[in-house]
Amino acid sequence: MGLDNFASQVPDDLVLSEEDEKAFEEAGIELCGGIISGGGSSFRGKVYDTLIEKVTNISLYSKWLCPETVKLISQRLSKYTPEELFTIRKNMHLLRGSTGTAKEMANLQKFFQVCAERGLGIIGWW
Repeated sequence: MGLDNFASQVPDDLVLSEEDEKAFEEAGIELCGGIISGGGSSFRGKVYDTLIEKVTNISLYSKWLCPETVKLISQRLSKYTPEELFTIRKNMHLLRGSTGTAKEMANLQKFFQVCAERGLGIIGWW
């Protein structure tokens, strides 16, 4: 089953302010995109879900991850270096569909950090 994840201010629609969009743009986040996701404020969640669940105990397969949960994911991801996350991912054989680099893991951390700083939740679509 596929999954796309989108940062949003509200659970039932894709809503970001100009400032939110600018924050993602300035962060220069590059993650694997899906059919309708990709770009700074969204990504193909299926590619990252197993890793996120492994290190945070939270699945991206949710219709809405509230801002508090997103902040918790960000905090738990920040306990690892990008290199450590890459090693965990590589050892789980989860590199398909992505570049599989420490830089990509840093971008994943950055995505959740931007969401946490801006009080954004994440919509899941599959």
